[in-house]
Amino acid sequence: MATERLGVGFIGSGFNTKFHMQGWAGVRDADILGVWSPNASHAADAAALARRLGVGEAKPYASITDLVADPAIDALWLCGPNHTRLANVEEIVDAIRRRTGKLKGIACEKPLARNVREARQILRLARSVGLNHGYLENQVFAPAVTQGRSIIWARGASLTGRPYLARAAEEHSGPHMPWFWQGTLQGGGVLNDMMCHSAELVRFLLTKPGARRSTLKPVRITGHIASLKWTRPEYVERLKGRMGADVDYAARPAEDFASVMIEFETAEGHRVLGEATTSWSYVGAGLRLSAELLGPEYSMSWNSLDSGLKLFFSREVKGESGEDLVEKQNAEMGLMPLVTDEAAAYGYVAEDRHFVQAFLNDEKPMLTWEDGLEVVKILMAAYMSAELGKSLEFPPDGLDGFVPAVARGKWKP
Repeated sequence: MATERLGVGFIGSGFNTKFHMQGWAGVRDADILGVWSPNASHAADAAALARRLGVGEAKPYASITDLVADPAIDALWLCGPNHTRLANVEEIVDAIRRRTGKLKGIACEKPLARNVREARQILRLARSVGLNHGYLENQVFAPAVTQGRSIIWARGASLTGRPYLARAAEEHSGPHMPWFWQGTLQGGGVLNDMMCHSAELVRFLLTKPGARRSTLKPVRITGHIASLKWTRPEYVERLKGRMGADVDYAARPAEDFASVMIEFETAEGHRVLGEATTSWSYVGAGLRLSAELLGPEYSMSWNSLDSGLKLFFSREVKGESGEDLVEKQNAEMGLMPLVTDEAAAYGYVAEDRHFVQAFLNDEKPMLTWEDGLEVVKILMAAYMSAELGKSLEFPPDGLDGFVPAVARGKWKP
């Protein structure tokens, strides 16, 4: 067990970075020491948040190269927008090649890239300098998911047979920042933004604990995408008002609903199913994460809004809107669930602990950029299936060069 501490720098200063910082109080053996963002004031704000939370004496840096060059920075958490991912990794690798600095590891937020070609480039870059890499997928670290999976496989599956169906969903009323809504920047719509969570979650649930991921092979993909809400004229205008004129869903829409059915083949030759849905058109208390795992004589289910704590506010309580009860909160009155520690409940705390320990001990993390590439391949196959209107054997021909119509600004729902 390593005894030294890991100095961590964040690339990106937005919503995702701040979620990691909020959960970092539950992470031992690591300190957040730096933040870089193309917006210097945002980087300074995020660094100040880390200091206020007591999770490290973070300071803003002028460049990614400066982060790598600082001997106090041992690892990077890559949390910037999708369209900057490749350029960020290129700068990191260039700094390492020029011996400006060295790193114990780099952890990258989901999705690894916007398409398969970019994902392969990013993975090649990391391999070219022998960089230990981890793929940040918080939902497979959510305590309810990991505990439920462990017990299901130890009791139900060991006595009556392996699970055969996993379901996962992530749903809310839409992202915080304009770039998420722009297919040409983000790489797609809700499928690329959030199906990366759900696709990996069903794969995780259907894989026996301790077994290699290669024991579960995707063989057939059926995808569907739709715009259910945000291309309606009144919502096109609302979205422009909130996000700016560059987000015009009358001219350049992205899907706000997606579903995918993944047929897997097990090492024993059985066929099992992963079913996932994602939505930016769900209106409820706020973000809803859910999962199910079903087998011959058992089942498990998880819903993040099934909170043990609920609050009620009458119509006389008329305060400002916010997200103090749950992420993507949609109301401030009535009977409201309260997720008391979102960073822990959604898996960020356990996730960050895992990657810190992996990098400190020079070990391969549970999830690597190879896993991130596999997820991107599933997402692109789902887009291809949706565009062609049919199920596809996996991997389909032409997957490496495929860019979804949504990402090219050519999709018409």
